[in-house]
Amino acid sequence: MSYQSTLDYIHSVKWQKRKPGLSRTRQLLTALGNPERKLKFVHIAGTNGKGSTAACIASCLQESGYRVGLYTSPYINRFNERIQVNGRPISDIALERLVDAIREKAESMTDTPTEFEIITALAFLHFAQQRCDIVVLEVGLGGALDSTNVIPPPECAVITALGMDHVQELGPSLRDIAAAKAGIIKEGSCVVYYGGENEADEVIRRAAREHRVELREVDFGLLTLGACSLDALRFDFDDLHNLELPLVGAYQPKNAATAITALRMLRKRGWDIPDPCIRSGLKKVKWPGRFEVLCRQPAFLLDGAHNAHGMQATVESLRLHFPGARFVFLMAVLADKDVDDMLFQLVPLARHFVTVTAPNPRAMSGRELAARLNLPGLGVQVTVAQSIPEAVELARELAGDGPVCALGTLYFSKDVRAAVEELEAGNN
Repeated sequence: MSYQSTLDYIHSVKWQKRKPGLSRTRQLLTALGNPERKLKFVHIAGTNGKGSTAACIASCLQESGYRVGLYTSPYINRFNERIQVNGRPISDIALERLVDAIREKAESMTDTPTEFEIITALAFLHFAQQRCDIVVLEVGLGGALDSTNVIPPPECAVITALGMDHVQELGPSLRDIAAAKAGIIKEGSCVVYYGGENEADEVIRRAAREHRVELREVDFGLLTLGACSLDALRFDFDDLHNLELPLVGAYQPKNAATAITALRMLRKRGWDIPDPCIRSGLKKVKWPGRFEVLCRQPAFLLDGAHNAHGMQATVESLRLHFPGARFVFLMAVLADKDVDDMLFQLVPLARHFVTVTAPNPRAMSGRELAARLNLPGLGVQVTVAQSIPEAVELARELAGDGPVCALGTLYFSKDVRAAVEELEAGNN
């Protein structure tokens, strides 16, 4: 298949109305020779911070001399970004070839695999063929029944910050959500946990005891923030001083501290990860779309906050870097999110909202999002844009010399970035 035909096939297989479980993934991987059994993993679940934590761990492992696979979702610019080896996305040719091999096996199954299950099998096959020393593997949804959970006990399981998201799939309470995430904890492994939510903490601790694994909760009392700018944050964690992180969201030092804790647990298990490699790995880490500065004069930010828990962290970051500022928010959201809670957090910082529809079948329309902002008591100005380029141009015009922040879903990040780049090119 051509590259586009390959993507069309992958995206054509939907997960809706399919019974949750690991049986399809296991059957497909068995047909492919069980590539996951040839690999070692760091398995990462959580509500927010999974991708940033994964990127930090992968960068530090690569600096330590290991060949590192990285599996994440969603992508920002191209699908290939989801499957990387030492920072290089899978090539178009490799993607086409591997999907050709997988498609025959998948279509022969009575219960055909879903899109995410096919992508997961594709990633395992690629990482095995690339002879990765270790794979940093991000969970897609939940943990226990996520297709990534077919792996053997990982070298380390990591559970990042937990909050209320995907409640329809995972359950109505934080306890239910924590239980789903705790499904990645397996005997023979160890677990690092972000912590800080009493209801969830109890669930994670119990799961660690039941599986007889060592649990290390991140000690944020050892974290001290230093200088901050739109170029980098500096911080100390434990005995590592003046660390530099180019991910500048106020929440990122906590994600980095979680990554450091996991790396030190890996070190206890025999992995050679010197402190200087942790330092250089954090300094070099790249993770686009998370409080990313697209341009500076005036400032235009792109952030992946897509639920209430993540929005709280973004608001803290905006206040840290732009104290007292009022923003034009360019916003698109998915309809299954807690949209009202997200909006209430942003309104106190808003001069104006520009709403638009994200390119995703689950998206709430820009017009409906604007209607939510017109509710009594919010008192904000809203403009509906018909396209993302129009939304970017409107936001810049409305902001004048003030800052703009695009947020609400990662699914419009690619188009926002392209529109900003085109606008900047036209102004130069």
